[in-house]
Amino acid sequence: MRYLPLTPEDRSLMLGRIGVGRIDDLFADVPAAKLLPRAPDLPPAASELAVERTLGRMAGRNVAAGAVPFFVGCGAYKHHVPASVDHLIQRSEFLTSYTPYQPEIAQGTLHYLFEFQTQVAMLTGMEVANASMYDGSTATAEAVLMAHRVTRRRKAVLAGNLHPHYRATVETVSAMSDHAVAALPPQPDGREDLLAAIDGETSCVVVQTPDLYGHLHDLAPIAEKAHAAGALLVAVVTEIVSLGLVTPPGDMGADIVVAEGQSLGNALSFGGPYVGLFATRARYVRQMPGRLVGETLDAEGRRGFVLTLSTREQHIRREKATSNICTNSGLCTLAFTIHLTLLGEAGLRRLARVNHANAVRLADMLSAVPGVKVLNDTFFNEFAVRLPGNAAGIVERLAARGVLAGVPVSRLEPARPELADLAIVAATEVNTDADRAAYVAALQEVL
Repeated sequence: MRYLPLTPEDRSLMLGRIGVGRIDDLFADVPAAKLLPRAPDLPPAASELAVERTLGRMAGRNVAAGAVPFFVGCGAYKHHVPASVDHLIQRSEFLTSYTPYQPEIAQGTLHYLFEFQTQVAMLTGMEVANASMYDGSTATAEAVLMAHRVTRRRKAVLAGNLHPHYRATVETVSAMSDHAVAALPPQPDGREDLLAAIDGETSCVVVQTPDLYGHLHDLAPIAEKAHAAGALLVAVVTEIVSLGLVTPPGDMGADIVVAEGQSLGNALSFGGPYVGLFATRARYVRQMPGRLVGETLDAEGRRGFVLTLSTREQHIRREKATSNICTNSGLCTLAFTIHLTLLGEAGLRRLARVNHANAVRLADMLSAVPGVKVLNDTFFNEFAVRLPGNAAGIVERLAARGVLAGVPVSRLEPARPELADLAIVAATEVNTDADRAAYVAALQEVL
């Protein structure tokens, strides 16, 4: 039997049942400009060996992050992942397990998810955390929806320096309803009047720290103004290692904290799969999306774990659910938990200090290059630089010289030509003195 054994008659019956005339009508919500006018020019079939050879040649054109000096960030960071992490998550009981729909027989899975929740709550300074989201951007969108439910309002204010991909995800989700999004313009210097944008219709204020351009923010004044207006503060963290050094958002008054957990335990992997973190105040727990694992005792008094506050609507009656997250990033969650457990609190703080120190060294060296200006007064392991010319072209020329120098802002904000001379540079513990020297030498040569 073929993998898709539906006949034309089967398809017609299905289309008629749902009231659709043709298959193309199922894609009516996709903008016409995004649809291909014709089928892609690909061979109709090839042998497995031929496909392997073709894909191998394509893969060989990529430059692996570990092959050259690497300073790319913007929400995806290269950190050293201990070999023990990959070894442990590839055990069959971890690698093949799925979402615990029958939690009473998935005690091992529930146990590590409980430990993950504990770690996330401690990192973010919050009271409760869920058992993971898909990634940081979708977690942000879910936080906005949660804030709407809590406040019974429908407008979200997004800080200008929120990662554009996160902003776009919030806008995409909001566009499917009558929710309003007030996205402020980017401020590469880190100075924006966010407080003035908060009014009586605001459900939440979404602020990233460190933000896209690397600036750190004191969230306390924003939280105070938001709470006075009856709104919630949603804090976004794309570099979770930063919480080993900077004040947790929960300690600055955040009501919901969302983050990307890729930096711990998870490789870059060409963009995924990643793991979204979500934490909030205990009083909002019934509006929190995703799964929550709780600790209990069984009939014999032994410690056990259960899914709690999880309604059947989340799995079946989706329109009545508080979330449409139907699974979790379980394996990525486990990798995160193993890595953080191996580090411990002291290890995480040391790792964060090394990241910051490496970034400071790099910023000082780049600042000494004629024509280059670092825009940040404060940063963790990422900062913005203004280059004398088109940043995208300079980054490409550096890549040709074997240095992946950062992310041109124009890749993230193509509609803002005034930002075309900016690049965002990240440094982590994997960068060496030789990497930094190679960066500066190549930049001087290019300029």
